[in-house]
Amino acid sequence: MGAIGVVASVLGSLAALFVLLVVGSAMLKGASRSETSTPVANPTYESDHDFDSRSDDDSDEPSRPSTRRPTPTESDSPSRTPTQRETEEPEPEPEQPRVTLNTSLKNNTVYRAGILPRLSCRGGSTSIFNHSQLKALILKTGKCMDRAWESILEKQGIEFSPPHYAIAARGGRGACGDYPSPGSMVPYYCPRNNTIYASTSAMARGNGNARGYGQILSWNGGIISMMAHEYGHHVQNLTGLMDSWWRATLDSSSQSGKLALSRKLELQATCFAGMWMRSVASSYPVSTSMRSRLYWFHSQVGDWPGRPRDHGSPPNNGRWFRQGWERSKAYQCNTWAAPSSSTS
Repeated sequence: MGAIGVVASVLGSLAALFVLLVVGSAMLKGASRSETSTPVANPTYESDHDFDSRSDDDSDEPSRPSTRRPTPTESDSPSRTPTQRETEEPEPEPEQPRVTLNTSLKNNTVYRAGILPRLSCRGGSTSIFNHSQLKALILKTGKCMDRAWESILEKQGIEFSPPHYAIAARGGRGACGDYPSPGSMVPYYCPRNNTIYASTSAMARGNGNARGYGQILSWNGGIISMMAHEYGHHVQNLTGLMDSWWRATLDSSSQSGKLALSRKLELQATCFAGMWMRSVASSYPVSTSMRSRLYWFHSQVGDWPGRPRDHGSPPNNGRWFRQGWERSKAYQCNTWAAPSSSTS
């Protein structure tokens, strides 16, 4: 090999070494950058503009972090070489932050849920005096209630699960006692097993000295609105309202205080029932005249003289059903922030 060949060989070796150094440096820089993940923005939750019933001492309401990932800009995206795109593992998605729920009575997260969606749910010509027909309607409309409440609760991060049903022609014994209880015709919701218990005969025809709902209003919408009330208790259970009510009841030192808390719980469930009946009014259908009859119907049920004052007076029961129907938003059913005169 001549002198020129030797020089060319040396220069070639130096050039190859230089290229290797440059590529190696670039890969090391790229690898160090790939350890940095794109940050996740956690803005505080902004309440719905319609949620205006909060008191001045609501500063302790928890914020709900967002799980939305921002679109990275060119300046904060790590640069990658073509080789890295082919060989590197994709970055793992960061864990989504958990939603912190407010389960208190006055400032519960459910009050941010807004209005129920307008769904199609037909009542048809079901006779409330026919057990099989009424049971089928209760189960069918229960599915409609599932669809309505699930959609707005899960948007607020409230985990949803549907209730169970035990619908008998005469009655039976459930996890929270007999249904109906002696001398009563009312259905009940049992939080122990998330089940709604009801006797179709007692609701339609009465039980003992207690007149049935069917003796007040023979149209099936009356009984279904009462089942929507029981479903309202399920909503209270899912959102922590029922647990908070029970703790407050245990902490209350007087019987009158315990009864006052019970009335607020029951009247709120009635308001939730009004919300749901309004959501299916066009399809059920509930005509203008039937709406007026529903208002009147709910003003006929409640605490009567000689009975424990645990559900609210009939006039107040009617007012809260109307509140749910006409106002339609969840925060309008905040009986815990309402004056005691409206929950007597």
